Amino acid sequence: MREFSVPENIKILKNEPLSRHSSIKTGGPAAAAAFPKTIQALIHLVRLANERGVRYLVSGNATNLLFDDRGFDGLVIFTGGLRGVTWSAGGVTADCGVSLTALARDAAAHGLSGLEFAYGIPGTVGGAVYMNAGAYGSEIADILLSSDYLRGDDVLTRGYCAHEFTYRSSIYRKTGDIVIRAVFTLFPGDPAEIRARAKTYMNARREKQPLEYPNAGSIFKRPPGAYAGALIEEAGLKGLRQGGAEVSEKHAGFIVNRGGATTEDVLRLMETVREAVFKKTGILLEPEVIRVPY
Repeated sequence: MREFSVPENIKILKNEPLSRHSSIKTGGPAAAAAFPKTIQALIHLVRLANERGVRYLVSGNATNLLFDDRGFDGLVIFTGGLRGVTWSAGGVTADCGVSLTALARDAAAHGLSGLEFAYGIPGTVGGAVYMNAGAYGSEIADILLSSDYLRGDDVLTRGYCAHEFTYRSSIYRKTGDIVIRAVFTLFPGDPAEIRARAKTYMNARREKQPLEYPNAGSIFKRPPGAYAGALIEEAGLKGLRQGGAEVSEKHAGFIVNRGGATTEDVLRLMETVREAVFKKTGILLEPEVIRVPY
């Protein structure tokens, strides 16, 4: 990666192991990793990378990414330090690095309903908009009003209809634009009732999902008319292992890192699962996690 200088107030780490930042704890070193604290710092980093021809990736909490075991030959910009939030009577504007769980918790404190489903989702606002995150019958598309994004040097605004939301996808997966903040429409409600609903979702996650092990969330998308986890379980694949990666005994829709797993372990296990499910049902599972090449 070509060298370039950045302001001293932007933290840059060279040869940073991506396993430290990925939720499934796999991945080799990035040539450089940056941790901006403001939207302007993020814009500055992207501008510099474009000017110098440096390959870059913008990530939130890397909760659904599989980094190559060799790492990333470029700059990874982590947005977790971008946490600006502005509340109003009818909703909230949040920077891309804001934790979804924290936003859902604070919405309840403000007596605003609509984000309860997101309580316990480990991602950030930017990633949630990018992939139309959802759970328990609700999704980001239900509450998003607009988003601001970076394209080149320009900060632009995209209205709701322009997001082209579908299941676990949005226009951002096609354009490569960088979500920098989002505006959500929420609804007044009783704080205690909102907290109770959010807690119910969180308890369901703890009961059904393997939160005790590093994982990348649901590893496959839900196929039409079925559930990936159920298909995998019916194929008798719970507990199947490849190296340190395992199809969760608790929820077959998850692959967990039982210790020392590599991204290659995860990918091989995913392929074994896809082949077995296809052979049994004729359904070819589509990955929900995103593979990041070296």
